[in-house]
Amino acid sequence: MYSGAQVSLYPMSGDFAAIILDAIRALDPYRDRLRIETDDISTLMIGPPDVLFSAMRDLFVFAARSGAHCVLSAAVSRGCPGGPDSDPICGIDKRLGQDTPLAVRIDEALAAVSATEDTGQPAAAQFALYVMGSDNHMDEIVGCIDFLKQSGTFDRAKNFVTKLRGDAGPVFATLQEALFRFGPAEGHVTLDITVSANSPTKA
Repeated sequence: MYSGAQVSLYPMSGDFAAIILDAIRALDPYRDRLRIETDDISTLMIGPPDVLFSAMRDLFVFAARSGAHCVLSAAVSRGCPGGPDSDPICGIDKRLGQDTPLAVRIDEALAAVSATEDTGQPAAAQFALYVMGSDNHMDEIVGCIDFLKQSGTFDRAKNFVTKLRGDAGPVFATLQEALFRFGPAEGHVTLDITVSANSPTKA
């Protein structure tokens, strides 16, 4: 199933251009497993969620290690009806989603986050999950919230979004599981993500 993201990186530094261009090199190990296209606004990445979120994590962590306040903004999608399902690089197992009982998917998502290694880079994130093409979309969203509250990265619920905090490794793993495990197997699911590191305020 077609999946990918449009990702933008914003370092709050006078040296922002060098930080962005250096961070883009963190994507090099993924270029054989993702379709990557960068322009003056964002970087498009198409491929399976595990590779996609690993690449976003490494891009973000590389930039954040500059010490500058860095923000990554991403629109992430799986199952977009405008995307070519035949693209072999995507590789999503369509048996996931609602084809597996919700309780099982929550347990699998928790196990995946628990097994994720730390990067040493603290991060905060907020995101919204949108489940489309499903009559029981609220069941999926409530199930995702249940997972988030047990994930170890949950910070708090906010208006329109859920806030996460922790090491960038588990934070990005939590985001990956939210996209991958919830919503119909054949449906369209999106995440609207903002991730921050080195913020001058931590409220």
